[in-house]
Amino acid sequence: MDREAGDGGRGDDGDRRTTPPPETDDRFSVPLRGVAVDRETRCAHYDDPVDVIAFRFPCCGAYYPCFSCHEELADHDGERIPRSAFGEPGVLCGACGATLSVEAYLACDEACPDCGAAFNPGCRRHHDRYLET
Repeated sequence: MDREAGDGGRGDDGDRRTTPPPETDDRFSVPLRGVAVDRETRCAHYDDPVDVIAFRFPCCGAYYPCFSCHEELADHDGERIPRSAFGEPGVLCGACGATLSVEAYLACDEACPDCGAAFNPGCRRHHDRYLET
C-alpha cells in the first residue's frame, strides 16, 4: 500500500484519535468512539475515501465507524439497531455531520442526502452487524 501513515492517502493532517469508553470523540456532534478515527469517521479498519459513516450501537448509546472498532473497544457484544428504531437517528455522515435515520440511510442510494458525499456500497455486506434483519 502506498499511503502515508495516518492519512489514508488523502493528505489530511493525520489527526486520528482512538477513543475508548467511557470517553467520546469531541470532534463529532454525537457520542462517537473508535480506533484511529479521522475527522470524517474513517478508522483503522475501513479507511477508503467512501468510508464516511458511523452506526449507533444501542448497547453503548454511541456511534462507532465499524463493528471492528466496537469489538476492539467495548467489553461486550454489539447490539444491532432494532427495526422498531429505524425511524430514529442511527447513522452519522462523517463528511457533513448529518445524523440520518436508518430508513433514510437505507433509502439514500449510497450518498448522503444532506451533502451528497459517497458512502461505501460495500457496507451493505455488513448491515447484519449493525441492523436487525
